[in-house]
Amino acid sequence: MVYNIRFFPHLMLIFLTGCTGLPRDQVQIALPDDCPYLSAASLVEDQNQLGPLTDTHTLACALTVLRNTQDPAVLGTSLGSRLSLLLAEREVDQNKREKLAAEGVGFAEAALQRGGRGDGAVHYYLAANLGLSVREHITLAMRNLGRLEDEMKQAVALNPDIDSGGPLRLLGMLYLKAPSWPNGIGDIDKALELLEKAAREHPDHPLNHLFYARALWAEGDEANLTQIKAELAQAEKLLEEGDWGYNKNSWKNEFAEFAQEFKPVD
Repeated sequence: MVYNIRFFPHLMLIFLTGCTGLPRDQVQIALPDDCPYLSAASLVEDQNQLGPLTDTHTLACALTVLRNTQDPAVLGTSLGSRLSLLLAEREVDQNKREKLAAEGVGFAEAALQRGGRGDGAVHYYLAANLGLSVREHITLAMRNLGRLEDEMKQAVALNPDIDSGGPLRLLGMLYLKAPSWPNGIGDIDKALELLEKAAREHPDHPLNHLFYARALWAEGDEANLTQIKAELAQAEKLLEEGDWGYNKNSWKNEFAEFAQEFKPVD
């Protein structure tokens, strides 16, 4: 079965009114007829069972159900945005990845319009999808910096513990990677504060330690070297020993990227 944007005009409206410059068409998903019967309500009820360990086929089946629902109670949750992000993170084709992430932004925009403004998860997955959709486009990313910061800050204020400190991690990395004033919002002090908090309050997530190590390295203080090595060692241990499902390979790329930067002189 192939699902196309023309069957979902309500989502097209969301894309037309959402964040500037994002793709407006969905990725067509060709599904076999063996998708399990899933209702939108049951997906929301069992949403904690859908995550990095879930096979891609099941996630795709679930996403098509949410694409076709008109239930305002379901559309007011973060689930559609989270499923889009999970699928986008696995997609190797950049164009399809960006379309899935843009669809995740659309789902989150719909949730905001349906009473989700007080839900930190809605803001978190909106920001995560928006960041992924503009990552490879510098001009587009710069145009959306303010929106990214605002959504991440709301997620931190409402629920910083989602996804093992995900809002802290995301906002911290935004401050670390963004251009500094006057060209952008980059701020090493804010990055260090947020990423140190993520590593301290959620010590079982490898990216919290890795990203904190990156911030310490970016600070450029040789006194940080011992702590950087300790954070990096802990991150590598957690990555290797934990069951991180489909996230593991992409996270290894994060480690490899930092390895190119981190070349201390003994």
